[in-house]
Amino acid sequence: MIVDLPHRLIVLRHGETDWNAAGRLQGHVDIALNAKGEAQAEECGRIIGRILGRDRDRLDAFHYVSSPLQRSRRTMELARGALGLDPFTYKLDDRLMELSFGEWEGMTWPQVKAHSPYMAAEREADKWSLQPPGGESYAMLSSRIQPWLETLEHDTIAVAHGGVARCLMHLVGGAARERAPALDIWQGRVLVFGKGEFRWI
Repeated sequence: MIVDLPHRLIVLRHGETDWNAAGRLQGHVDIALNAKGEAQAEECGRIIGRILGRDRDRLDAFHYVSSPLQRSRRTMELARGALGLDPFTYKLDDRLMELSFGEWEGMTWPQVKAHSPYMAAEREADKWSLQPPGGESYAMLSSRIQPWLETLEHDTIAVAHGGVARCLMHLVGGAARERAPALDIWQGRVLVFGKGEFRWI
């Protein structure tokens, strides 16, 4: 089901962590931003300022929500600070947490293939549906996010994760399920949804 949003949705993927830099699957592991990630978060705030302007009333008209994981919270705080807003005035929503990789969290993909070669091959063939041991599939994550989308009552700026962004590209942006898990996801850029489409800025 594709969700037709009546409101504007702007999504930031959190900035870089040391695990991102090392290619480790983070999932629900609570990893902090590194220095590059903090700079990326501030740049996202500046990008939003260029998109929306710096009129305080216009910025305050948006609702701000983040995944509770610290890499997302810190990204939100730095982005809001770069906009001249109170860094800590935003909400948390557990439904925006990253896809859980279960037993694979902390591993690089080559390590996953060595540890679970058959399941890794199955996931590469069907990323949307394959559930890592003890983790979530993209289909499961999509089912977690969709109720959140359906409760949005205002223009919203959200900070979340790569897996969440890919599910939103399907649920809101019109990307096919088979394509969404392989789409590029950027840090230090802003993802804007509207009219069944998405674009990176």
